[in-house]
Amino acid sequence: MNTEILVNLAYIGSSILFIVGLKMLGSPDTARRGNLLSSSGMLLAVLITLLDQNIIDYRYIAGGLLAGSIVGYFAATKVKMTSMPEMVAIFNGFGGIASLLVGSAEFISGVFDNPAFLGAIFLTVLIGGVTFTGSIIAYGKLSEVISGKPYLYKGQQFVNGLLLLAIVIIGINMLFIQGFISSEQTLILLIALAFILGVLFVIPIGGADMPVVIALLNSFSGLAACAAGFVILNNVLIVAGALVGASGLILTNIMCKAMNRSLANVLFSGFGAAPDASDDAAQEQGEVKPISAEDAYLILEAATSVLIVPGYGMAVAQAQHTVRELGELLEENGTEVKYAIHPVAGRMPGHMNVLLAEANVSYDVLVEPEDVNPIMDTVDVCMVIGANDVVNPDAKENEGSPIYGMPIIEVDNSKTVFVLKRSMASGFAGIQNPLFFKSNTRMLFGDAKETVSTLVSEFKG
Repeated sequence: MNTEILVNLAYIGSSILFIVGLKMLGSPDTARRGNLLSSSGMLLAVLITLLDQNIIDYRYIAGGLLAGSIVGYFAATKVKMTSMPEMVAIFNGFGGIASLLVGSAEFISGVFDNPAFLGAIFLTVLIGGVTFTGSIIAYGKLSEVISGKPYLYKGQQFVNGLLLLAIVIIGINMLFIQGFISSEQTLILLIALAFILGVLFVIPIGGADMPVVIALLNSFSGLAACAAGFVILNNVLIVAGALVGASGLILTNIMCKAMNRSLANVLFSGFGAAPDASDDAAQEQGEVKPISAEDAYLILEAATSVLIVPGYGMAVAQAQHTVRELGELLEENGTEVKYAIHPVAGRMPGHMNVLLAEANVSYDVLVEPEDVNPIMDTVDVCMVIGANDVVNPDAKENEGSPIYGMPIIEVDNSKTVFVLKRSMASGFAGIQNPLFFKSNTRMLFGDAKETVSTLVSEFKG
């Protein structure tokens, strides 16, 4: 059996590990094993590729492996769970720029007569560049280095249209003409336009839509890798990139359905561009009813069922461990405790699931909105910890609201609602939440971790 057959068999084995691992990632019980399987598949693919290809100098490869290993180690062990969305965004960007560099190197290496091959290079550079700068902007919005508000300006669509037209012209020159401008100028222009398109693609998207953006950029990084696989004629890179691209698109579709919005609406509507709700608007809806942690304890102590609804505020306060401790104390008191996770809660897909998993909250007590909404009127207490838009009743009651039609966790139908917030500020969507003024809602103002810690102390005391 010759070397080529052995290499392709190893690539098939790697692809099988990718697919099985990806399937296992769909369940919290098997996610860690799935991640290990997928990582093992990539390790096998890298080793086989290094042994098969004619490597000129292993020193550069060794240096890259060392640098990547150091970055990966610190990313895995030092980055806080609250910063996980930013890390995912920047990793998407790394994948995009890696593909761009591969495509650029192949284009610089010689002149090609095959338009299909040049087309693969064009897509690799274009998608990789858009992914890189788009991910940098997403990172900035998530880390609050730049404002999470959408940046909109007059004539924005016209500018985007001109940019796309310029990219098409550059592509035609690269694929067919090859002489209108030099190869180096063509490549530089394409990279520059791809970078600009990435910025203009993400900058109009508000913080409320970041979960969708993260999933879409993840898909882009996979598509760029897939195109790079065609450029260097590597089967396993094609398969891996296609898997990432497809899974990212599926996840993007799931996120859009969770908000009852189309992808076009997410990308081009400038959702969240409206100014925050004013204090006057809040006063028109009524008066909030604050409650102390000590009084909240008395209600929780008598409750037979409690539903905890976490949001980004829990991540900011790093309250997941104290929330888990409170849940355990409630269960010891004979209370049934569940955690309702909205698909777009937080700033990336699965954000709340990751935080609760870090705190060792059992997967058995996590529930989907569609499972708990029909029985919400039987729940004694709903504790909303830092969530806002995903529990906003306007989504089902106010046809004029920008989030109308979005499926929410209907906590307002429970007997009592505790809302843990630092202030009355609006969420990512920039709109007021009528839940705060409902007759069955009580506001627990302050840092979520400190508030929950007080509740824990009351149960222990």
